[in-house]
Amino acid sequence: MSFYRLRKMIVWPFYYIYARLRPVAYAKMIGVNVKGKVAIYGSSYDMFSSEPFLVTLHDNVFISLGAQFICHDGGVLPFRRQFPTLDLAAPIVVKSNCFIGAGALILKGVTIGENCVVAANAVVTKDVPDGSIVGGNPARILKTTEEYLEGAHKKSLGIGHLLGDEKLAAYKHMFKETMQ
Repeated sequence: MSFYRLRKMIVWPFYYIYARLRPVAYAKMIGVNVKGKVAIYGSSYDMFSSEPFLVTLHDNVFISLGAQFICHDGGVLPFRRQFPTLDLAAPIVVKSNCFIGAGALILKGVTIGENCVVAANAVVTKDVPDGSIVGGNPARILKTTEEYLEGAHKKSLGIGHLLGDEKLAAYKHMFKETMQ
């Protein structure tokens, strides 16, 4: 067994735990370009492909559980015997004020504009214009951010400012009928 393989086996559990406890710090450690305040919910251990340095996250970006950023195209691997230099990779950029939903997949070469929401489990294969809500596989524009916010204001529970136990108590109070 090589030294590097042994080292990886020893260090892996520490990286895994660190990515779970401090997901943004782990992302920075592996090379993700974090340009402002970013929140990652859940672990960032498997979130970024083998080229994390090709991912740039701007200010006020929120990333939910299980989202992935894939900066390369592994589909060329079977053809490397015939074309040894074949390689496809490109940066991913998420601009300011964006939310990436649970399980979303952002593929190589994509730029997500400012003030965007990527729906849960969306597969984003092309650029997302500023002020767009996208979803589906492949992701397509569902509505504008303005349209989304208009609907969100109408449906809002009015407790977005609450945190922790106070918010939990408010949810329990609001939904006590459905919890029984």
